[in-house]
Amino acid sequence: MTIAPANLVPLTHARAHFSELADDVKAGAETIITKNGESYVALIDSDRLDYYHQLEQEHIHLSMLDDLERGLADVAAGR
Repeated sequence: MTIAPANLVPLTHARAHFSELADDVKAGAETIITKNGESYVALIDSDRLDYYHQLEQEHIHLSMLDDLERGLADVAAGR
């Protein structure tokens, strides 16, 4: 994912303008807060974070199902 330079915010600016940044993020903006010129943290909407957690859980469940299918195939093949 590519973040536009306008969405990169130095930590000092974020500290001084946190409320405005939070409003922008809630409205759909993507913001990366930088520290010493490097990406440090992402400021994201809580609904998006919940969605990412849900995707992670679904991925874990799909991986478990794949493992189960391979195990059953091994049992059926006598391995």
